[in-house]
Amino acid sequence: MKLSDFDYELPSELIAQTPIKTRDQSRLMVLDKKTGEYTHKHFYDIINELHKGDVLVLNDTKVIPARLIGTKEETGAVIELLLLKDLGNNIWECLSRPAKRLKVGTTIIFSDKLKAEVVAKKDEGLVHVKLLYKGILMEILDELGSMPLPPYIHEKLEDKNRYQTVYAKNIGSAAAPTAGLHFTEELLEELKKKGIEIVFITLHVGLGTFRPVEEENILEHHMHSEYYNMTKEVADQLNKAKKEGRKIYAVGTTSTRTLETIINKYHEFRECSGNTDIFIYPGFKFLAIDGLITNFHLPKSTLLMLVSALSSKEIILNAYKEAVKEKYRFFSFGDAMFIK
Repeated sequence: MKLSDFDYELPSELIAQTPIKTRDQSRLMVLDKKTGEYTHKHFYDIINELHKGDVLVLNDTKVIPARLIGTKEETGAVIELLLLKDLGNNIWECLSRPAKRLKVGTTIIFSDKLKAEVVAKKDEGLVHVKLLYKGILMEILDELGSMPLPPYIHEKLEDKNRYQTVYAKNIGSAAAPTAGLHFTEELLEELKKKGIEIVFITLHVGLGTFRPVEEENILEHHMHSEYYNMTKEVADQLNKAKKEGRKIYAVGTTSTRTLETIINKYHEFRECSGNTDIFIYPGFKFLAIDGLITNFHLPKSTLLMLVSALSSKEIILNAYKEAVKEKYRFFSFGDAMFIK
């Protein structure tokens, strides 16, 4: 499979720069993964697409204000760090810019409350830093950091919470699980009243989700690992749903990757945590999910490959062509698709 097989034309004006005023007012394309038939709706219509007994699996990770701008202690050169993963003992994996200016031992100053010392240099612009701070780290990051919006978003985000889901709980992501941004608390309550089971798992979004694919042979692409967690209660609920033949729908590619990682490893859902570098592309056999709520993804991305695996490359690219024609909003702050 070639990278160019997953390309499509997207006018830049369709890349959503700001969140829609009301979360569940975004548009929703409902796609039959087998026939390729689609209908145009709004996200609040998802309640009519789901049935009593269906299970929705949401990722409750919370985004850290992970983008930090500081200066090198010795030269005053401006350095940007994006905190990706907490490795323990105040050591963090980060993307650095410009990476070539950093070497082991370099100290970056962000304020009198926070410094970072480079303790290791890795490939692809990655560094490991030790954070040196006074006080509570998350409070300091709230004060000094900004939301790590993707590079294709150029508008300032007025409300930090719009890059969080309404159910965000477990701090640790470098990007939002954007399919969940469409849910309101009211819509979740309505779904529960209808008898739709809502469960939460955690995957902290890191480099694995949004790193671009650069190899033309996609099988040569290396996925970075991301931390996930599933509780016993959720595992029991999902196993029961499977046994009873009820549908399990993932909200987002991050939830999908977590569920498929666990079931491929244990042949059932199980209380567990770990790191996953699962790469899902056409030919993958889905064992966990029956369908997916997701946004419209970047050309040539691993996320576009994942949704193509759930249906087919031809059906997905045809649906994307229709979305472009109908002027859907694309990417993180854009509209949604329900593949069922």
